[in-house]
Amino acid sequence: MQLRILHVIDSLRPGGTENGLVNVARQLLDRVDTHVACLRSSGSFAERLPKPQQVYVMDKSDRFSPGAALRLYRAIRRIRPDVIHTHNLGPLIYATMATGLGRLSPILHGEHGQIQEREQNSRRRMQRKLLYRCCKGLHTVSHSMIEALQTEGLPTARMKAIPNGVDTEHYLPPPDKAAAKLASGLPAEALVIGIVGRFVALKRHTLLLEAFARLATALPNLHLLIVGDGGDDQDTVRAAIEGNACRQNILWPGMQSQLVQWYQAMDMLVAPSVIEGLSNVILEAMACGVPVLAHEACGSREVIEHELSGYCDNLTTTDDLTQALARRLADLEDLRRTGEAARSRVVDHFSIDSMATGYHKMYEQCAA
Repeated sequence: MQLRILHVIDSLRPGGTENGLVNVARQLLDRVDTHVACLRSSGSFAERLPKPQQVYVMDKSDRFSPGAALRLYRAIRRIRPDVIHTHNLGPLIYATMATGLGRLSPILHGEHGQIQEREQNSRRRMQRKLLYRCCKGLHTVSHSMIEALQTEGLPTARMKAIPNGVDTEHYLPPPDKAAAKLASGLPAEALVIGIVGRFVALKRHTLLLEAFARLATALPNLHLLIVGDGGDDQDTVRAAIEGNACRQNILWPGMQSQLVQWYQAMDMLVAPSVIEGLSNVILEAMACGVPVLAHEACGSREVIEHELSGYCDNLTTTDDLTQALARRLADLEDLRRTGEAARSRVVDHFSIDSMATGYHKMYEQCAA
């Protein structure tokens, strides 16, 4: 029997949490009837869902919106989901309001990233503590995230980790790296580092742009591939791209719905994010045989075995990132070996099948 699941999320614009939702829905197509309530707006990822017509927009304003909670309540009464799956704090707040603190439908709540600095206050902490009690189940996307939430003083005894997974039959190494670079508009002989994601401050695109400018003056063959756009920091990042001293060696194709060809063109992915739950971008790049240099965010440490299947360094400052990049780019044979180990790591431990099975098991438990 199919379970009917209603996801509550801010939007379906491109992002890691949104990508994970779509991947689970597609993987559980035969076992789950997926509906999605977007609080603010839909987005391009809606078209990737098995049934895009089952996406509903609550038209939430930027401020607290009782009207959005009422619309969500009406959607829940109409859809009658077996489980409501909320993603991060905002959707949990509105889902508990719309269900009478979880009495109308059971809630499975997911925390998808470390708590951001703006939410590290007593009010937000108390909200989480109270609203967690309304949930039938709680999960994170990495084991280390549970430890991070514990340090914030949050109750984690009922939390389970369901690590993100990736389709390793879709994300594959290129048969010819030089050809992959040419196909993406880069020189075949270029040494390519890349970053993928929305332009938000926590991803620290500007830090990478500064480090790249320092390195590219001494390494004229070095190119930077930036895949992404949008986000609260978009004006700052766009200006930093256009004003970069080595702009001629930067390829910026914007936001892309299909990422395989862009990963395949990279010699290294750089992920200097301050906060990560467990990055889909890191997993996808590794599945494509691309070694990753990541900041020591909690989810990254869980995926990457330092100096075996990737590199986890302290990338706090521009100097830190510049020095870490210079060390890794100085040994191309080590990069190649690390890329091969990266793919093996993902194939063995972060499959999309195990992720989907984990969610389905939690849906069954919450619906019982």
